[in-house]
Amino acid sequence: MIVCVCRRISDREIARHARAGMSFDEIQFELGVATQCGCCESCARDVVAQCSATGPVAALHNEAAPQTIQLASSIMESRAWNSSHHSPAA
Repeated sequence: MIVCVCRRISDREIARHARAGMSFDEIQFELGVATQCGCCESCARDVVAQCSATGPVAALHNEAAPQTIQLASSIMESRAWNSSHHSPAA
């Protein structure tokens, strides 16, 4: 659900940052939640408190399974480009 209407920030986005170990103040600085009208501050703080109480989770970085990613040398080699229905530029 959208918590901060002014900045269009969802509870999932706030929770993801909280689970990564960020405090409310850090999340507020990073996302801008509760920086305009302030009506969402109590709800945003509740989301952070609920996620912080469950303990930090490696949501943004997974050291257990490092993977090497091979980047395409050009956009034409990208699987995303080839799977879409783009017509060649005229």
